[in-house]
Amino acid sequence: MKKIAILGSTGSIGTQTLEIVREQKDIQVTALAAGSNIDLLEKQIREFKPKIAAVWEEEKAKDLKIKTADLDIKICSGMEGLIEVSTEQTAEILVTAIVGMLGIRPTIAAMQAGKQIALANKETLVTAGHIIMPLAKEKNIRILPVDSEHSAIFQSLQGESENSVHKILLTASGGPFRGKTLEELKNIRLKDALKHPNWTMGRKITIDSSTLVNKGLEVIEAKWLFGVEADQIEVVVHPQSVIHSAVEFEDGAVIAQLGTPDMRLPIQYALYYPKRRSLSGKRLDLFGLGRLTFEKPDSKTFRGLKLAFDALKKGGNLPTILNAANEKAVALFLEEKIPFLSIPEIIEECMDKIGFLENPDIEEILETEAEVYQYIESRW
Repeated sequence: MKKIAILGSTGSIGTQTLEIVREQKDIQVTALAAGSNIDLLEKQIREFKPKIAAVWEEEKAKDLKIKTADLDIKICSGMEGLIEVSTEQTAEILVTAIVGMLGIRPTIAAMQAGKQIALANKETLVTAGHIIMPLAKEKNIRILPVDSEHSAIFQSLQGESENSVHKILLTASGGPFRGKTLEELKNIRLKDALKHPNWTMGRKITIDSSTLVNKGLEVIEAKWLFGVEADQIEVVVHPQSVIHSAVEFEDGAVIAQLGTPDMRLPIQYALYYPKRRSLSGKRLDLFGLGRLTFEKPDSKTFRGLKLAFDALKKGGNLPTILNAANEKAVALFLEEKIPFLSIPEIIEECMDKIGFLENPDIEEILETEAEVYQYIESRW
């Protein structure tokens, strides 16, 4: 019986992880953490019977404790709660599906406790990859990517440890506004940005996809996961989302992973690696698909992608500034306080104005995030 803990159990990745638990029937959930959706978390607790559950807000945790008073479970809150879930003694794997930089400290705590990491929290590597990857090597921890693109790269690299990677081909759907001009993007409404053509995701990541900032964050994440440099990563717009990403080796051979747009596949692969399991759902039908198409990304219209490459090349705390500014800008857009095109403008301004640190530690990373938030709050 495989034992797992989940950070972000009520979100898109968390709920799909639990779908796999239901289907496979040989995974035990030992700990769960959620942000504020205690009604769904209570249902998950009653179904999966974890030993520990955590909620970010203390008041919500008190409510959950009342709701689950008839159960033998420990309820905790805040960062201490997230760390307690991440380090639950019997869990072998931590699924980090929490959104934002909240995931950094719990991920580090889990690694120090010897847990393998199924990583869906890209902010951890975007902002602290220079800390996380050496720690993983020191502790002999596997970081198994859950993002469809990084999982595809990881799968394409299996059996190739002795061969040099020439280039990573990181695919992107192009989001809901692929092909649109800057003029057309001026009057984009929130409801339009939340309509992703291929994937069902949370609100924040859906907006990130529409700006291509999400792809930029994935570029930075790929650098740390696979030990490549910025000029070895090429973003390819592939509207059908069938080729999830590919690797070009030094002899020119390209190996790719294909499949239907279904996040359960990379989640399940991470949970059972190196074994594959049967998975219900629609299978890829190449005859029905007919053709696959590819385009260069429009980095002039979707400037978030270029800004991410800039942050990756300079390094230091610049990826943190990019990530934090994007989080705050997206939150403002979701509240309909700023227009769509203000998102990259805010990111760029923060990258220009916030002080640069060459080799930040965890405290300095979190201080940079706070400084970015304060800067944006003072101006917007």
